[in-house]
Amino acid sequence: MSDTPPRGERIAKYLARAGVASRRDAEKLLAEGQVRLNNAVLTHPASFVGPGDIVQVAGKVVDPPERTRLWRYHKPEGLVSTHRDPQDRPTVFQKLPPGLPRVVSIGRLDLNSEGLLLLTNDGSLARQLELPATGWLRRYRVRVNGVVDPARLAALAGGVTVEGVRYGPIEAGLDSRKGENAWLTVALREGRNREVRRVMAHLGLQVSRLIRVAYGPFQLGKLPRGAVEEVPAKVLREQMPG
Repeated sequence: MSDTPPRGERIAKYLARAGVASRRDAEKLLAEGQVRLNNAVLTHPASFVGPGDIVQVAGKVVDPPERTRLWRYHKPEGLVSTHRDPQDRPTVFQKLPPGLPRVVSIGRLDLNSEGLLLLTNDGSLARQLELPATGWLRRYRVRVNGVVDPARLAALAGGVTVEGVRYGPIEAGLDSRKGENAWLTVALREGRNREVRRVMAHLGLQVSRLIRVAYGPFQLGKLPRGAVEEVPAKVLREQMPG
């Protein structure tokens, strides 16, 4: 048996980097027989793609992946962070400025949330940066209605269980208060679906505005609402885990 390592990269990773599908969805495409390599049907995710190979999905040739790119996007409220919505609500990807390649989001912001959403043309990078193991902190500014108890906010640092779901440590602090409304800063590393809203409701607080201001080392800053700005390649290389 040869000790020569397999050439190229695994087909699922190749398709993810090409922006065709996530690795998980790519494996489904393989299982359905929709992927061809040099005109031969592939069914196993351990297949490798090398330079000069021709990959097709559903009969269409897949362009080789471009270099990995990353964008900061200031998501307005009222948009969902999926490519297709069963309820026909407007999506982030329908509202992006023209000229961008096909991109996927790194994590999501729900319909009524706003602020920083990272976009990339590399599905493998998106998957990596979404994992809690990557350790990137998501930071939010949160406006709530109700009586804020600073001691209960501080206790979230030990994690909290809400309706049977265990959430990891959350950093939360009171920034300002005016009447029955208050602004909080909340930071967490998991970013589960509607986590901030559910935890705040558990504390008797109703979220009226939720703005993500940072995802790992990347900041919303003064990026205008609805605007997209590419992260320089040098900065991207410097900030990538590992």
